[in-house]
Amino acid sequence: MRSRAGSVALAVAGVVVFLAIWEAVPALGLLPQTLLPPPSEIPQAFWAEFQSGLWWHAVQNSLGHYLLGLALGSGLGIALGIATGLTPWLEQSLSWVIRLLRPIPGLAWIPFAIVWFGINPNAALFIIGIGVFWINYFAALSAVQAVDRDLIELADAFGHRRMLPKLWKVILPAASAGLLGGFRTGLGQAWMSVVAAELFGIPGIGARMMEASTLLATDRVVVYMITMALLYGLIDTAFVLLRDRLLRWRA
Repeated sequence: MRSRAGSVALAVAGVVVFLAIWEAVPALGLLPQTLLPPPSEIPQAFWAEFQSGLWWHAVQNSLGHYLLGLALGSGLGIALGIATGLTPWLEQSLSWVIRLLRPIPGLAWIPFAIVWFGINPNAALFIIGIGVFWINYFAALSAVQAVDRDLIELADAFGHRRMLPKLWKVILPAASAGLLGGFRTGLGQAWMSVVAAELFGIPGIGARMMEASTLLATDRVVVYMITMALLYGLIDTAFVLLRDRLLRWRA
């Protein structure tokens, strides 16, 4: 208990020191407030955005893009990763296709997203989906390939020779920790992709940040940065609780 209390106290102290330094930098004239607004001004900026209804509208739009893009990219990445991990010939046939496509960042696909889908939410889903696809693909591929082959042989010995029963009863449970680990990494990557996807005019947090920055309203930019951080923190905390519940059987 003492150790835990000490850790919490150190964490709080670190945040307080960080905020104090942040407050001091513009107050001492090291940077103008238009470039770095002090934290004491952020609550007022948030309240103004909230009262106008713009904050809630932006959060709703971005959450919709985030959840749908995350589901799309993660689902396709996990499905292809599992299929590739179970099928050597598929892995070999896709190896160079993946090597060519993997280094291309999500931002590089924005011109194609605009051409293919126009300036609408479908383009945002495409960019976010690409952002999380590769993370989940490689996590699923590694998790499936790391499954103990003795478990698979044991399943064959007990009559589970068909792929679907073997996948459901042996491979997925054995690979579950790796699959969930990749999905958790994608939770954070998806938020980074949301901002990139919305910067070219799709309504949401990214668009509001761009509008505020053009007006040098950096306090509003910080409001939306903090909003994204808090939303990610809540989503990640909820996912960890769900993951621990799902993996309780491994303990």
